[in-house]
Amino acid sequence: MAAVVSTLDQPVSQVQIDGLVALKIVKHCEEEGGCTGELVQGVLLGLVAKDTLEITNCFPFPKHTDDEDFDEVQYQMEMMRNLRHVNIDHLHVGWYQSTHYGTFLNKELLDSQFNYQHSIEESVVLIYDPIKTAKGSLSLKAYRLTPQAMETYREQDFSPECTKKNGLTYEKLFEEIPVNIRNSHLINIMLCELEEKSPPCGDTFLNLATGNVLEKNMELLMDCLDDINQETMKFLNYQRTLYKINANKHQQMYKRKQENEARAAKGLPPLPEEDLSKQKGPVVPSRLDSLLISGQMKKHCDEISRFATQSFGKLFMAEALQPKE
Repeated sequence: MAAVVSTLDQPVSQVQIDGLVALKIVKHCEEEGGCTGELVQGVLLGLVAKDTLEITNCFPFPKHTDDEDFDEVQYQMEMMRNLRHVNIDHLHVGWYQSTHYGTFLNKELLDSQFNYQHSIEESVVLIYDPIKTAKGSLSLKAYRLTPQAMETYREQDFSPECTKKNGLTYEKLFEEIPVNIRNSHLINIMLCELEEKSPPCGDTFLNLATGNVLEKNMELLMDCLDDINQETMKFLNYQRTLYKINANKHQQMYKRKQENEARAAKGLPPLPEEDLSKQKGPVVPSRLDSLLISGQMKKHCDEISRFATQSFGKLFMAEALQPKE
């Protein structure tokens, strides 16, 4: 990632993306990762206008190459230099990534977005889901790390004390920025003409084939439950070990106190207690994994709720259209 000096005067409240850029992202994700399920990434270019981040261009990251001399940063700089030569917006404003069934919350995404926002304050990550898009609606969402997450990640301390001090929860890990797709007037006129010439869609809006999506989201949610259960067991083991160490320390301190009282009665000097204070406790488990898993669970629950709401609405509409006996 190339470092760019930020010119952000106020927080970004919305993302405006050109329709052509959205099509380029969809084309890239469908061609390289649509069938294989491989994640694809790319660079977003544009500019900042007041509180709006305008994305006017993009280009993909190259596929994984075995060339050890390939420099990804140099490749990005060369691409932006070429775009500048042809008078195209070349300012780096973020990146995009594909996902499947909304499973994008992981440490790799957190690391990448932190590095982007640390160098380019207004940068966002666009998440495109080809599977949800295939179900009838474009799934393109923009996310940024919250100030609480940036502060905690900057300190590199995800202990319970630090996350509590910074007020970081799984709901405050990422913030979603509204995305607005903009087209020119000529493109809007062309779309209206194409809509008039296109054949009617029939009753596809009553399609009830969303069971596989709900089933997959339920499977992923159960996997997340297993993962969060393992994280909970790690914390319980830490508490159990800490309790044993503290109990052992108190027992040794009580025993040393009795020995010192006996030695004082005999007129002997007391034994030192420095060796007891030097005992180290267990390492506090990081809350980063549990925060990411909890955030991913919330995404799956939101998708299940949304698809279930649509399915119930379609079921009631389909029932109303059935002839009554």
